[in-house]
Amino acid sequence: MAAGGPAAPDGAVGGGLRGALGGLTTRGRSFLAAGLAAAACAYVLGQPDLLRVGLLLAALPLVCVTVLYRTRYRVTGSRRLSPQRVPAGAEARVRLRMDNVSRLPTGLLMLQDQVPYVLGPRPRFVLDRVEPGGKREVSYRVRSDLRGRYPLGPLQLRLSDPFGMCELTRSFSSYDLLTVVPRSEPLPPVRLAGEAPGYGDGRHSSLAQVGEDDVLPREYRYGDDLRRVHWRSTARYGELMVRREEQPQQARCTVLLDTRAGAYDSAGPDSAFEWAVSGAASAVTHLLERGYAVRLLTDSGEALPGDGSDGYAAPGHDAADSAGLMMDALAVVDHSAGTGLDGAHDVLRAGGEGLLIAFLGELDEAQAELVGRMRRRSRAAVAFVRDDGAGSRDAVRLLREAGWSASAVRPGDSLAALWRQAGRGAAAAAGGGTTGFSGGWS
Repeated sequence: MAAGGPAAPDGAVGGGLRGALGGLTTRGRSFLAAGLAAAACAYVLGQPDLLRVGLLLAALPLVCVTVLYRTRYRVTGSRRLSPQRVPAGAEARVRLRMDNVSRLPTGLLMLQDQVPYVLGPRPRFVLDRVEPGGKREVSYRVRSDLRGRYPLGPLQLRLSDPFGMCELTRSFSSYDLLTVVPRSEPLPPVRLAGEAPGYGDGRHSSLAQVGEDDVLPREYRYGDDLRRVHWRSTARYGELMVRREEQPQQARCTVLLDTRAGAYDSAGPDSAFEWAVSGAASAVTHLLERGYAVRLLTDSGEALPGDGSDGYAAPGHDAADSAGLMMDALAVVDHSAGTGLDGAHDVLRAGGEGLLIAFLGELDEAQAELVGRMRRRSRAAVAFVRDDGAGSRDAVRLLREAGWSASAVRPGDSLAALWRQAGRGAAAAAGGGTTGFSGGWS
């Protein structure tokens, strides 16, 4: 996406000519100081030749400031970010373009883009003379191990005279946003509840959208099977009506992310909280690709972002677009101030049918029992609980007793391995076996 516009390199900066004097470089200030000192010594000693030298030294930086201040450049700048959304640890390329739209060639130009320190050092480029109507393109890379949304810009343009006596800075007004999303791990296509057609597990019946069938009659259309004619409606409306077939059920899943600050004891890219966020991102992406309507829920009961009226990703949306919206939300999700999971419990109690996948921090006995009750309206439930020793083992035991497929995990463990175990646990539950599976990952 291009951004930018005319820079301000024609006109004053910071208080007019007086502000331009503040742009004197070390060389320019040295020349000015040496010239004034020589002129003062020449006056005291009565040396006219030394006075002329001193005046020349002092006048040179002042002339450079005046010429540079009066120079009228008209340039435009644009920035192209590719891609605009990257996973943590991946690189994005930023391309800068400068166009000289004036009738005069420019002098020496220095470009500097404002970049947050987490993305690396500020890039600087030196451009030689740009001819009238000419353009220059440069590029640099940015990378962050921390998810978030980072501004790039505004672009700064430094003008310099040929002698290096003065530098003036002009700034563009526009900037771009780089979204660093959590790392997501490809998950194996295991069988979970609600994935097999013809079964009701995890599926939600809803009215059809445009072009789909529902349970209401509609007007006859060319090509409809005459065996579907609904004669009672035909007599009522005075035109041929046909039955609409029942719409196939839509598989649903809620991904619960525990963001309580008290449930995690560390921070940084390798912390338990960041593992939970990455796990939620992996699950969301995988389930959307498999045709689920996915809702991303936090411990407070807030749906992130929820492009449907009930908080689920709208089934009519493209899976990639829905995944992008949720990944953007996960890029900026932070710890909550809550101490319990009551908000999520209330939302799931009101409507939590389908598959439930939870990424949980530290759970005490009361919170583990509360999470266990969230399972009641779900066909299947899978929980990943932060491993904090004996407490996590007790929480996993309580969840399994409530019908969850639960496991205590550590940051850095493979989610794909546990996902396979979740598939086996769901199959065992469907066959009347144990719903839990062994804790810890290989």
